[in-house]
Amino acid sequence: MANPLKCDLCTKPATVHLTQIVNNKVHKVDLCEECAQAKGVTDPSGFSLADLLLKASLNPEPAATGMRCEQCGFTQNDFKKQGRFGCPACYDTFSAIIEPMLDTMHKGTAHTGKVPQKALARKSLSDRLTKLETDLTEAIKSERYEDAARTRDEINQVKHTFGQKPPR
Repeated sequence: MANPLKCDLCTKPATVHLTQIVNNKVHKVDLCEECAQAKGVTDPSGFSLADLLLKASLNPEPAATGMRCEQCGFTQNDFKKQGRFGCPACYDTFSAIIEPMLDTMHKGTAHTGKVPQKALARKSLSDRLTKLETDLTEAIKSERYEDAARTRDEINQVKHTFGQKPPR
């Protein structure tokens, strides 16, 4: 039988094993049941973003250990204990820690938000209407009246779809 893994925080046998991949580097954490519960790892409702930094707190990077927010005085350890920052300036102060972590969890580090489908449809119709009105003006200027009539009819159709009544 192989030797059981020891807890990274104490010397008890490890029963909880976490693996995290950051920047193509595998970080493994082995914890006993007591240490895992103390960190909130075994409770899904108590497991926070800060707990993902557990490995970093076990082997802190030299540059990261002395960081302190200039505005509120928050340290990296304060963040790990509380699971949230002290002020908005903390995001800039600790960006070297947060960005690689967010990049692996999400599709990037910039929040792009969502656009409702109805708003996209309205924007698409609005863009189409603007292009058609430009085409109509150009057709009239160059005396292409058949093209202008077709474009006018298409504008009326788009306006009807858009919920506007076409002019008579």
